[in-house]
Amino acid sequence: MTTRDDDALSWAGDDDPTLVSAPPADEPAAPRRSNADVSAITTTPAAASVPSGNASEPDDTDGDRAAGMSSAALVSLGVLGGIYLLYTIGWIVGGLRMNGVVGFLVAPPSFVPAAIVAVLAPAIWFGVAFLLTRERPSWQRFAWLAAGVVLLVPWPFVMIGTGL
Repeated sequence: MTTRDDDALSWAGDDDPTLVSAPPADEPAAPRRSNADVSAITTTPAAASVPSGNASEPDDTDGDRAAGMSSAALVSLGVLGGIYLLYTIGWIVGGLRMNGVVGFLVAPPSFVPAAIVAVLAPAIWFGVAFLLTRERPSWQRFAWLAAGVVLLVPWPFVMIGTGL
């Protein structure tokens, strides 16, 4: 029977033979195997000692993988995405609020397409800036996104508000 202290250090299923754990810090990690090596091991044990000479197989090394974004970059993208979402809502509210006033300035058939483009502009800017700067340094992505935050301010909402 285990004591209460030992229960705190174990998890149900720790003795499962299929459980794979990380190697200890003093042991080097085992190299990853390619799919050809795994299939060779599962089919015949003798074939595992023969290296495959296929040079077209992708090598799964850390140097070839694209580096992921840091936590700060992901949080910043989330904040900027939220700002762009608020801008879209601001353009919707501001455009609907301007609908009664715009009849004196612009013909309604020309106002509707302009309002639709204004509502879609923040989402389009965010998507295009994100897609076109994938292979560039992250500071360029954030520079383009910050420029969009400055340029796409929903002025009808800022100037008139909700009218409450």
